[in-house]
Amino acid sequence: MKNTFSLALLHLSFCFTFFALTHISAMELHGHGANLIETTCQRTPFYNLCVSTLRSDPRSSGADVAGLARIGADKLKAKATATLRQITALLKVTKDPKLTTALRQCVDYYNAIVKYDIPEAVEAVVKGDPKFGVEGATDAANEADACGREFKNQPKFPIYGSNKAVHDLSAVVASIVQLLL
Repeated sequence: MKNTFSLALLHLSFCFTFFALTHISAMELHGHGANLIETTCQRTPFYNLCVSTLRSDPRSSGADVAGLARIGADKLKAKATATLRQITALLKVTKDPKLTTALRQCVDYYNAIVKYDIPEAVEAVVKGDPKFGVEGATDAANEADACGREFKNQPKFPIYGSNKAVHDLSAVVASIVQLLL
């Protein structure tokens, strides 16, 4: 009888602890924790980039996870648009035919990111269909990778930093949206 009582008490204690931890984790992910940005960013591949990106936007202080995903997507669109402008400017001044070809390919990739991938991710989050949001953000990361491959013989190609930032931020946004599934 004593063993049965001990087992029942142990089981009850385990259930209570599991419920409490699950409830706290759920509260953190839905905007009830004071450290939602940190909690969310810990679940992304680029923690520092995630934290600095989200904290740079005043909307993040009152945002839930969906709001953080939207902020990330907005920042991603701004960075991708700036990178597209940078590529276009380089195209106007370059004389190297190989560089011109690579930059033209990158224009196509970045047009896809700005016109299709990011709007798909934003629309999916707004409509509550995060699966398509993950796909859109992942596609943006893949497009940035494809642009980078155009410069396979140039480890520090002219848009290396911007392209890497777009890739990494795309991965962060995809990870945040993934939390909504």
